[in-house]
Amino acid sequence: MNREIVKIAITRNHDELGEFTDIHFYQESDRVKLNNVVKRGITIKTTTKEGTEQGRVPDVSVIDRTLWRAERKAYAALELPIQLAVEVLSTNWEDDCVDKLDEYERLSIAEYWIIDYLAMGKREFLGNQKIPTVFVFSLNAEGKYQRTQFRENE
Repeated sequence: MNREIVKIAITRNHDELGEFTDIHFYQESDRVKLNNVVKRGITIKTTTKEGTEQGRVPDVSVIDRTLWRAERKAYAALELPIQLAVEVLSTNWEDDCVDKLDEYERLSIAEYWIIDYLAMGKREFLGNQKIPTVFVFSLNAEGKYQRTQFRENE
């Protein structure tokens, strides 16, 4: 990909899961009165390991309201880290599980969730028994992601 915009089509299931997540994050943020906005389709400026700047669009983004409102007329991608990026895993799973994971960690996004509702990820992530899983990556004190996974009723 040489600085090309690549649009990945998503299934209706993928879209509905993103919408479900968006709605519930919004409701919970409102319920506990957090200073956040919950958005879909927001571009975040990231940098690859090789130093190439690019834009990533998480399925759901939770953003500090003050950061979101800082430049209300801006068309440009957000450059400061958001609170939470959520990706619903699809056929380009390697993008979510490898590239975005690395880029979001280096950008210091506090939490990154990968929702693998079809158990499509690598066995390295899912184990031998491929079960739908939600992976939660949280930054530790050293700025590295620690992974926690949730399956079935967890």
